[in-house]
Amino acid sequence: MRFRRAMTTMTSVNLIPMIDVVLNLVFFFMVTTTFVVMPGIALKLPGSSTSEPVAVGKLVITVVSETEIYLNADRYTLEGLSERFRAYSAEEREEIKSVVVEGDRSVPYSLMVGILDVLRTNGFRGVNLRTRQAEGGP
Repeated sequence: MRFRRAMTTMTSVNLIPMIDVVLNLVFFFMVTTTFVVMPGIALKLPGSSTSEPVAVGKLVITVVSETEIYLNADRYTLEGLSERFRAYSAEEREEIKSVVVEGDRSVPYSLMVGILDVLRTNGFRGVNLRTRQAEGGP
């Protein structure tokens, strides 16, 4: 008596596992690229009825107080911030189109003017002030 072998060789490619892997990769890249890295600093942004969405650029300056000024995630003083900007080359300054400045509503106006002065003296012209949409706005 001859027994028939249960396992036969597979002559076709099973596409279901490959489709699952590709779909998982697509989901992974969609999820990881849509996150915007924002510093974990609690701010109460001032409101504006005419505010517009601001695209986060390479440089984000977060002003909490006179002693707490952050450039992206690094903490600086006003003088240290000026020194850091002087360290940028002319090519790097040309590459940076705009700088986003976000300040707590309790920050003194003179400090914000000082930061804008530091930016302008170091060649940065495109400055966006980040605010929140005020209630009752357009």
